Amino acid sequence: MPNRLQCLLSANYSELDEDEQKQVYEAFYEWVYGTIYLIVKDHQATEDIIQEAFLKVMLKKPVFKAEASLRAWLRTVSRNMAITYLRKNKKYMQNLEQTSAIGELAAASWKDGSVEDSVETKLMEEAIVTYLRRLKPEYRIMVEYRWRLGLSYREIADKLGVCENIVRQRLFRTREGIKKKLYNEWERSRHT
Repeated sequence: MPNRLQCLLSANYSELDEDEQKQVYEAFYEWVYGTIYLIVKDHQATEDIIQEAFLKVMLKKPVFKAEASLRAWLRTVSRNMAITYLRKNKKYMQNLEQTSAIGELAAASWKDGSVEDSVETKLMEEAIVTYLRRLKPEYRIMVEYRWRLGLSYREIADKLGVCENIVRQRLFRTREGIKKKLYNEWERSRHT
């Protein structure tokens, strides 16, 4: 894989024969498919984004000495294109929100609690989903990776091409922000 991906960035990529070009594309496809699919959750959209990312990578060819830098850059370009795609196609963002772990947890608590508990849980779920919708896509993706897919900070960092401390910091800020908004809303509702 690394050799094929290195060919992608070489100046003579267009001079490769058709089979070699296909192998390079397939290596790129395999490398970024999972990252993009986890973001958009749609096979056709993932394939479209991969094609666009491939063209973008061919047009912007930085020089990398380390294989890890190349791999991280390819994932970052792909991830950013997937996020841009989500921004342009709101229906996929709505699907992402509807399948969040918060909705699943609230549904489970509905079965076991009293009617009052169920109503409170439903209201809290709606408030949390509202706040999640307002998050930047980069933050929302991290939330989905962490709580829906159960990925570790390290796995999230690897998938997104950022350092682990950034993941920890962003998830902490997201949690604290949602807690603060829920608390403020709760206080306002108690005084009205």
